[in-house]
Amino acid sequence: MPGSDEAVTRRTEARSGESSAFVLSRGVVILFAVACGAAVANVYFSQPLLVTVGHDLAMSPALVGSVVTLTHVGYGLGLFFLVPLGDVADRRRLIVTQLLLLVVALAVIAAAHTAAILLAGMAAMGLLAVVTQTLVAFAASLAPPAGRGRVVGLVTSGVVIGILLARTASGLMADLAGWRSVYVVSASLTALLALVLYRVLPHHSDAPPTTLRYGQLLRSTITLFAQERLLRLRALFGLLIFAAFSTLWSSVALPLSEAPYFLPHSAIGALGLIGVAGALAATVAGRLNDRGLSRRTTGIALALLAASWLPLAFTRSSLWALVVGVILLDLAVQAVHVTNQTLIYALHPDAGSRLIGGYMVFYSIGSATGAIAATSLYTVAGWGAVCTLGAAFSCLGLVLWAFTRHSAPDPAAKVISRSGS
Repeated sequence: MPGSDEAVTRRTEARSGESSAFVLSRGVVILFAVACGAAVANVYFSQPLLVTVGHDLAMSPALVGSVVTLTHVGYGLGLFFLVPLGDVADRRRLIVTQLLLLVVALAVIAAAHTAAILLAGMAAMGLLAVVTQTLVAFAASLAPPAGRGRVVGLVTSGVVIGILLARTASGLMADLAGWRSVYVVSASLTALLALVLYRVLPHHSDAPPTTLRYGQLLRSTITLFAQERLLRLRALFGLLIFAAFSTLWSSVALPLSEAPYFLPHSAIGALGLIGVAGALAATVAGRLNDRGLSRRTTGIALALLAASWLPLAFTRSSLWALVVGVILLDLAVQAVHVTNQTLIYALHPDAGSRLIGGYMVFYSIGSATGAIAATSLYTVAGWGAVCTLGAAFSCLGLVLWAFTRHSAPDPAAKVISRSGS
């Protein structure tokens, strides 16, 4: 039966030898993490710059708001239409090509002098920033089964840091040299990473893992969801945890900019530095998954996620409560996210890009849902209602885990026992 634990183990062991000649050193894993963080940060750079960009290009408030929308629409399209290409193309060549095209998109944004050019550049940038997920799938394919969780955890820590520091970095650069400098610097860094990855990543001369045509490739992504119960379950976990994550991070600036704090944008952006603690959870969760503890890790993390909203509810009266809540929430979200990616990749290593891309579509849906719901709710009901919403998403995830935790053996434990670790 597709997706059974025995089939998962056989496919994982067979695929693990694809890069046996290439040694995935810690330095290369860190390079993957840096590249992932740099690529995904582009999606979030614009958020603290919207007012400045709008004034510079004489954009209406509605048009300014579409900057973020188009970026995320492009990213969502890229997850479905570009990431699966990693299963039929040479991943090294695909990654380098996407990075070079991303440099072009960033250059277009930096040079934009009309709203139309800016919006086109933002959409293209979002589309190409999904190279992050191709990098995650490539890193997972290069890792031995017994150490795959550790590798995915380290690479994901780069994604976490990129997301959380993007707003802070863009705000500082914009203050120093204007908003265009953000995209000039990012384009330069991306070009450098493309060169380094071209020289470092392995080139596979063997046939790709599948000979599906492009249309068949996209349809097979949907088929995988129909066949694999674990994929559907983990995608739902992903949707709920990122809905909770986005509920916090899309709205937390609102109470902090009002009484009694009246914090400036730079101070609010620095809050992302606290969230970097989530990067630690990504690494630890990966190691726990390698030990066959994915189910337990998921349950504990979801309980922490639900609990995080209690201190967050006291944000208006205590910044320390906010700090504690942010740390708990980010630790929990990243622990579940790493566990999800490690488990679903093991289902079909030869379809790793499709699995990761399909899963991340649910991440995008969850993020968008949380952002729209939280900002709308804050306007009509305040911060307490936002915290109730975040807690509801979190508790739904915990309830889902409680009802499904004994439905099937832990696939991670199966893989570890068969690989002899």
